[in-house]
Amino acid sequence: MSQYRKILFAGDPHGNFKPIIKAVLEHKPEAVILLGDYDLDAPLDYYLAEITELTEIWWIAGNHDFETPVKYHNLFNSAFSHRDLHLKVTEIAGLRVAGLSGVFLGRVWYPPLEPKWLGKEHFLLNQPARVQQLDLSLKYKSAIWHDEFEAFKSLKADVLVSHEAPGSHRHGFRVISELGVALGVKHIFHGHLHEDYATIIRNKIKVCGVANSAVTDLLGRRLI
Repeated sequence: MSQYRKILFAGDPHGNFKPIIKAVLEHKPEAVILLGDYDLDAPLDYYLAEITELTEIWWIAGNHDFETPVKYHNLFNSAFSHRDLHLKVTEIAGLRVAGLSGVFLGRVWYPPLEPKWLGKEHFLLNQPARVQQLDLSLKYKSAIWHDEFEAFKSLKADVLVSHEAPGSHRHGFRVISELGVALGVKHIFHGHLHEDYATIIRNKIKVCGVANSAVTDLLGRRLI
């Protein structure tokens, strides 16, 4: 196996998991990292049952995964619930992988603007008493929160996977690039914008956008 195909990166499936299955069957990676937006009508493990015993399946969540309680439940309560990479650094196939789920929301924090809420606790404390007793709505759960993002910078990793794009993309965010620098990564992979591209940013970090239903290797080469 090529060292660059030990981990594969899968762009937003939006219900189409055939490319992921095909890539695993052909290239036999140690792990596959899914970059969000699954549109699940059944648990994630149902769609990937054919490759469950062949590779490790890791994931971050995208904005679509918070659209309905069904989509949310089928991801966060699937058999792969323990493979959630959000706000963690996990060793996968010999590499330290940092994960960032979700998207920036204007009602929470939309860089480069200042955050409207510093964190979830700050938000809830400023809501009516009846709201404070409730869990966050799915919309707010999909948000990237400023305090968690800043704390995440203290970790170290080799690879950052995010749903949102860094500033290298015209619709990306400079703070994602800055996160990659703080983490000390060599690679950033993102989904969300449905484009394949590769570029180099500050500190010689290679950024790879992975298109919807596409699968790439560690060099950003499209396999499927």
